[in-house]
Amino acid sequence: MTRILLPLLASAALCTTVASQASAELDVAGLKSTIEASVERDYPSLDALYKDIHAHPELAFQEVKTAAKLAAEMRAIGFDVTENVGKTGLVALYRNGDGPTIMVRTELDALPMEEKTGLPYASHDKTIWGGRETFVAHSCGHDIHMASWTGAAKTLVALKDRWHGTLMFIAQPAEEIVSGAKAMIADGLFTRFPKPDFGFALHDGPGAFGSISYRVGIGSSNSDSLFVKFHGRGGHGATPQATIDPVMMAARFVVDVQSVISREKDPTEFGVVSIGAVHGGTAENIIPDDVTLLGTIRTFKPEVRAKMLAGIERTAKAVAAMSDAPAPDIKITEGAKAVINDAGVVATAEKVLKVAFGDKFRTSPPGTPSEDYSEFVNAGVPSMFFNIGVYEPERVASARDGTGPVLPSNHSPLFAPVPKPTIETGVTAMTLAVLSAFDEHARGK
Repeated sequence: MTRILLPLLASAALCTTVASQASAELDVAGLKSTIEASVERDYPSLDALYKDIHAHPELAFQEVKTAAKLAAEMRAIGFDVTENVGKTGLVALYRNGDGPTIMVRTELDALPMEEKTGLPYASHDKTIWGGRETFVAHSCGHDIHMASWTGAAKTLVALKDRWHGTLMFIAQPAEEIVSGAKAMIADGLFTRFPKPDFGFALHDGPGAFGSISYRVGIGSSNSDSLFVKFHGRGGHGATPQATIDPVMMAARFVVDVQSVISREKDPTEFGVVSIGAVHGGTAENIIPDDVTLLGTIRTFKPEVRAKMLAGIERTAKAVAAMSDAPAPDIKITEGAKAVINDAGVVATAEKVLKVAFGDKFRTSPPGTPSEDYSEFVNAGVPSMFFNIGVYEPERVASARDGTGPVLPSNHSPLFAPVPKPTIETGVTAMTLAVLSAFDEHARGK
């Protein structure tokens, strides 16, 4: 049986007796079983929390009720909780003697979209967003993260005789608009509270539940938002010669901008431009004065990003010039940076998680979506960001070999994680990862 070093985890269940707490030899498989048994006992309350949050989601910086629910949960566990950090964020601290401060992050916000899963606990809530009424849904899986975060906090406190240091559990607002991490840092996250020595976060996705993927180095993409407004001269659709058609310009740009990807960027490097919104016109026989495009730009490397941004701007200007139109308004807004996983933190957790999860714990390529957890990394918190699956393994296997339907991914209105095994994996993996960091620090003294 494989054994590795971790903090002393003596318990009746494990029948472990050691003299030195700092470097006890531990049966990781036994520890995993103990954690899973604890999660099984706690699961009814985690399930109720998950389904309540899922049914009542809130958008970025509106997460007042969601934050209050998590604050109550953490206070009941024994954490000191500070609310309204970075507008609606939480900081929950549990001090347990001398040792490192380890941060675990979850997100609070949901998406402005309608859920179509048909689940009995599906969201039917609406709110005002961007001046319009919209449905709200946890289609990105942040509700799973919050339940796993709460469960990991409870499990780690139950194991408080086996580690020393400070748990810093933070609930971040506005991840979906990549603003919440910056807001918390600007509000004194690392000056009003301890600066973490290590940090962890997870994200769910359309893999098999019970599986975990991770990577060293680049873990997610840089993101930039794109705004382009083409100016024309409106008129009757029956006399286009009297107009300068911005719809034509917008259509040409949507196609031509892809040549930046296919002909200017090195094909071995990641980069993508996607146009997600086109706004213009009021009727089928009216050529409008202008058309606005909104899009997203994703890259891994700074040099690729710079080349793509230059090419996108040049293409937009060229499209307008071809129509003898005024120069377009172009605004590229920097979003989240790539999450860079720390090699040392990953190596420490890797030893534990490989033993605990076997071949279900494996490396994967960097994720192409973006994550503002990068703000915490760039502020100096060595971290590991990993992923967990949410669907039945057999459904995932059939989807991959083409014998079954494609499974809904994050941001799909049909995204529907299987709660219990997904949350159990999140709690177990996060608890073991945090314990690995406490142990590495204790043995390094």
